[in-house]
Amino acid sequence: MVRDVSFNILNNNGDAVQVGAWRFEGDGQGPKVHLQAGVHADEIAGMLVLHLLMQRLQVAESEGKLKGSVTVVPQANPLGIGQFRQGRILGRYHDATGHNFNRGFDQSAAMERPSTVVQQWQQKLVQLASSADVMLDLHTDDEALPYLYVHRSFWPRGRELAAAMKMDVAIIWDDGGDGSFEETLIAPWLRDGTTDGRMAATLELRGQGDVSDRLAQQDAEGLYAWLCGYGVIDDSVSPIDWPVEAVEMGHMETLLAPQPGVLIFEKELGDLVEEGQRFARILRRPGDPSSEVVLYAEQTGRLVTRYRDRLISQGMGVAKFTGRRLSRNWSGGLLDPN
Repeated sequence: MVRDVSFNILNNNGDAVQVGAWRFEGDGQGPKVHLQAGVHADEIAGMLVLHLLMQRLQVAESEGKLKGSVTVVPQANPLGIGQFRQGRILGRYHDATGHNFNRGFDQSAAMERPSTVVQQWQQKLVQLASSADVMLDLHTDDEALPYLYVHRSFWPRGRELAAAMKMDVAIIWDDGGDGSFEETLIAPWLRDGTTDGRMAATLELRGQGDVSDRLAQQDAEGLYAWLCGYGVIDDSVSPIDWPVEAVEMGHMETLLAPQPGVLIFEKELGDLVEEGQRFARILRRPGDPSSEVVLYAEQTGRLVTRYRDRLISQGMGVAKFTGRRLSRNWSGGLLDPN
C-alpha cells in the first residue's frame, strides 16, 4: 500500500505550501528507508531520479516484493523551489532570512515552537524521517563527478552504495557541526551507538546541469539495485562492480579564486593532476595579458568538482581535488562550510 504522507508548511506570505511525500509500506520485514531530493532546491537531478524510482517501487509493492517501508520526498523544499531571480533559481539560501536550507536542522528539530518558516519546514522534515533506518539525501554539485559523502561509521559498507550508483569517489567525514540534514538524522545513532544495520549518506549526483532521462534512469536503477541488496526489496539484481576511491575529507583540496575574472579550465573532471601542475587560469582584464593568473594543483589528485560559471568572483571555490595527504588548508568541519 502507498500512503500519502505529504505535509504543509507556511511560506513567506503565510500561505500553505505542500511538501509532497509518499510511503510505500511493504510487509514490515525489512528496514525503514527515507529518500529525499532537493533540500537545496536548485539541485534538480535527484528529483527526476526519485520520480522514476517511485514507479519501480510501485511495481515492487504490487508484486509483493517490498519488504521494508520506503518514504520518498522527491522535491523536499517548496520554499526554495520558487526563488527565481533573472531567470535562474536560487535555491541554496532562503531569500528572506539568508538561512542555508541544509544547515541548522539540529536546532530546528529541537525547538518547541519554530520561529521562522525555514525552521518549521526543517522540523517537520526531520520528524518525517526520524524513524528511518536508512536515509539517503540526493544533492548535486556545480560540475562534478558523482560522489558519495558519508560518515565514517557507515564505511566501508557504504562502498556497495557508491558502486551501485557508479560513484567514482567517496568522501569520508567525522565531524560536521553545522546541523545538516544527514548529520541531524544520524546524531542519535552515533550518540547511542546504534549504527549497526543502519545507513545514511549524501549522494552528489554530478553537476547541476546533469539532468537527463539517461542519467536519471541509471541512478534510479542503481538505487533500486542497492535497496535490493540491503534487504528492502526482494528482487534479484546483480551487484555492480565499480571502482570507488575513498578519500578522507581532510585530504580533499579546495582551490579558491585568488582574483575575479574569466575562468578557463585546462583539465577535465576525473583527470589526474600532479602536484604543481597547472589546471586552470583566471583572466582578470581581457586584453591585458599581465592580468592572467595560473592556478596549480596543491597536491596530486583527481579533479572532482569545478565551478559551473566561467566568470568567477574572488574567493569562490574553483575546484576540488582528491588528495593523498592532509590539506594544508584543512581546518575541520564540512567540505562546503557555506
